[in-house]
Amino acid sequence: MNSTFLETLRQGTLLADGAMGSYLFERTGRLSERNHVYEALNLDHPELILQVHNAYLQAGARCLTTNTFAGGLSYLGPLGEGGRCAEINRTGVRLARRAIELYQASIQDPGPFFVLGSLGPPSDELASTGALTQHYRPALDALVGVDALLLETFTSLPQLLALVDLIQSLPQPPPIAVEMVGTALSDPAALVQAAAERGVQLVGTNCCAPWEITAFLDAVESLPAVREGRVLLSAMPNAGGFQRIGHRYMTRVNPEFMGRFARTLAERGVALVGGCCEVHPLHLAEMRNYLQARNTAQRDTFQISAPAQAPVGAGEKSRNGAFSRKIKEGGFAVSVELLPSRGTAPKTLQGKVDFVGQLAASGLADALDITDGSRGIPLMPPGDFIGVLRERLGWTEGDHLELIPHFTTRDLNLMAMQSRLIGYYARRIHNVLFVTGDPPKMSPSYPRSTAVFDCDSAAMIRYAHGCLNAGVDFGGEPLGRHPDPRTHFTIGSGFEPEALDQDRELEKLRRKLDAGADYIMTQPAFRTDPLSALDPFRGQAAFLVGVMVLSSLDQARRLGQVPGVVVPETVFQRLGAYTQAEDQARAGAELAVEQIRWIRKEGWAGLYLMSPGAHQPVLEVLGAGLS
Repeated sequence: MNSTFLETLRQGTLLADGAMGSYLFERTGRLSERNHVYEALNLDHPELILQVHNAYLQAGARCLTTNTFAGGLSYLGPLGEGGRCAEINRTGVRLARRAIELYQASIQDPGPFFVLGSLGPPSDELASTGALTQHYRPALDALVGVDALLLETFTSLPQLLALVDLIQSLPQPPPIAVEMVGTALSDPAALVQAAAERGVQLVGTNCCAPWEITAFLDAVESLPAVREGRVLLSAMPNAGGFQRIGHRYMTRVNPEFMGRFARTLAERGVALVGGCCEVHPLHLAEMRNYLQARNTAQRDTFQISAPAQAPVGAGEKSRNGAFSRKIKEGGFAVSVELLPSRGTAPKTLQGKVDFVGQLAASGLADALDITDGSRGIPLMPPGDFIGVLRERLGWTEGDHLELIPHFTTRDLNLMAMQSRLIGYYARRIHNVLFVTGDPPKMSPSYPRSTAVFDCDSAAMIRYAHGCLNAGVDFGGEPLGRHPDPRTHFTIGSGFEPEALDQDRELEKLRRKLDAGADYIMTQPAFRTDPLSALDPFRGQAAFLVGVMVLSSLDQARRLGQVPGVVVPETVFQRLGAYTQAEDQARAGAELAVEQIRWIRKEGWAGLYLMSPGAHQPVLEVLGAGLS
């Protein structure tokens, strides 16, 4: 079946909207009931439905589901709306289309946008084909012009398949997407297999907790129909489920969690991602941000309008500091990560400065790399933090450690990124680590911050290497009229050995190396096997393996929930063998020492040490691991 909707899904993850029912309840304070039937609001209060649709479009949805979930006759009839069944459904489609038209006109976005006709299960099990037809036929006749029919929140597979058969008996049926409630799916493979046999190309689960979505994916992603692309997957979770956390029953699912989960779903190949109960525009905005961070425009090509010199080579970069010299000449380089200050507390800032002074005096590290708004949290910019360090430590003529700012492509447009790099160069900051970065963290106390993402980290590496290090700006104009206007940045980036989509991560790595990266720092690697994926690339750049100093069992568990980081069960057991916090911290330090020794033994180019819990273990771990 030719379908623009299905073809778009095959090109990358598409974001659908969130809940209609729970959001209408939030907006009106009334449940769906006689004289306030949610689907009848299409006719009685169309402006409210337009506002709901617009809120989801503003949050980033590219697919709108019609307000017709309970638009079947056996639902609407007992509520006194049976006579308006067809009109309610027809208007639901028209309102979704109208919302898209108004939104596109306001922001000049060509799309594509899609309308999914929502059909939920009947109120009772309909045993006969005649009863099924009587319930759904008025709605099906009215839901014309949709890009697909979304059969959602079903708990009975036979009933769902009977509806699919009914739809496919109609002349020129639209594409069909089917979703069952995760908790009702005893055999997810049976759903996918039955749908594939009927030619249904989009199959998924909805109206369940995120971890039940994960279980569904675990069960179906290796099926031949999914691997071969005959069936695409969809996922529309609720905003969590209550769990016992400490001494409280809570849900871990806030908007930021939903954003990270949406990115994880995309990395697992889910084609359509949206939300169900209690997933509202704030959640969807974070989902959009995280998907945008994953799918950042890859501006790898550019035109240079003026002749450029060859980019600077290893000789010039080696003079940037001990770190650059070692990665270019084959030494074992050590870099320690530090988060800049978040607030104005003098004691906190001075504590970080004192630690850097101790680290430099120890001679155990070659570089200090400084994060740029780690996890999307507003911290002091790394360039400003470097200025504070130099001032307070008296490093006016030269740095005792090579100072490496992380540089995200999240916060600045391309023009501002070029300006910042020129400023770095003038301030003796000649080593930069480019990362795409997480979207700005959602917080009720902050004004809403937008993520720019003009380009990704690989594109910025290409700009820094192919333009600035070749003496021209991003538009190809010379950086000056003096004999050699070239910058001589040492250029780094990151790699996730445990990325869910390893093929995609390796392709990003190839782009970074082809663009001119000098070194790559990995995420924490608690297992050695995934690092073997880097073996074919080790001659193209210096690879520094990430080591995280764990301070507690609880920290290890939290870290294990971060996409791209895998903490093996053996680590949990090792820390969990102790009940006292200081004993767990000691076990974490011992583990880090063992990892450092393995990294050196295996001939890696260096070490990237992270200790977010405290600074104190860093010198002890480095001293023991490097001895």
